[in-house]
Amino acid sequence: MKDRIKKIMEIEHLSPTQFADRLQINRAVISHILNGRNNPSLDVVTKILGEMNYINPEWLLNGNGSIYKEGIDPDTIAKEPDLFHQDTAEQGMSKVEMKHAQETAFKELPLKTKDTDEKRVASYKECEKKITQIIIYYNDNTFETFIPPHN
Repeated sequence: MKDRIKKIMEIEHLSPTQFADRLQINRAVISHILNGRNNPSLDVVTKILGEMNYINPEWLLNGNGSIYKEGIDPDTIAKEPDLFHQDTAEQGMSKVEMKHAQETAFKELPLKTKDTDEKRVASYKECEKKITQIIIYYNDNTFETFIPPHN
């Protein structure tokens, strides 16, 4: 059942923390399930099926059948936005509204200037930003850390 719960989280674009918060259960409960320490309790299963009423209970419990109940169109289910799926704000907007939003999103504002007395402004040098570490997280709960060589 752990793998089926991971599949739900993947489809819903939910981190373990977001998933626990959505189900209103302790985050440690989800962590223990995903790490294989504990099996999901009846309470967890009930909350998943109650919050996500389109999930097929037979699939969740036994892995039989489709993930979705019969007659459910997966494309109509609202998903949590993530880094790669953030277009939910545009859902429900007509093409004309989206075009107008795009045109006005980056409209330049007129530059306003004021007459001022000449003043000397001390300039300061902004520190050069350097990458110190890059961490890549994978969906199998592993990660890699990359540290650039020092110049």
